[in-house]
Amino acid sequence: MEKTKVMAYFSLFGDSFPLEKATKKLGITPTKTYKKGDRIRDLSITRKVTCWDLSTDYQESFDVNEQLDQIIKQIQEKDSIINEIRKTYSVECKFTIVIIIEEGYTPALYLNNEVIKFASSIDAEFDIDLYANPYIDDMDY
Repeated sequence: MEKTKVMAYFSLFGDSFPLEKATKKLGITPTKTYKKGDRIRDLSITRKVTCWDLSTDYQESFDVNEQLDQIIKQIQEKDSIINEIRKTYSVECKFTIVIIIEEGYTPALYLNNEVIKFASSIDAEFDIDLYANPYIDDMDY
């Protein structure tokens, strides 16, 4: 039986910016990068933005803060660098949380004050994607 999984990632994204310089300034190896115009897999669709991502893998979890904390711990002390990159290259910041719900087992989905304050300090948005795989409710109606 599949288990409920959560993935979290932080993105710097914009029209075009030097990914190598952002990586060097942050001193963190990104999980994934791509440039505006890059092809998406083998499709004829191309990327609309340049992006630098730092991500967890999908992990079994019942609390999204476990995955968010893994990301935030790596970048929390780099808020001034992130803001410098944001302003210099006109990029935006976003935290994305992806939840795959299995059999109706949903994880806790809340953002604590520490996460909210940090996100605000770098002017980051949150994007939450939910995928609920079908399940049978055993309650009688």
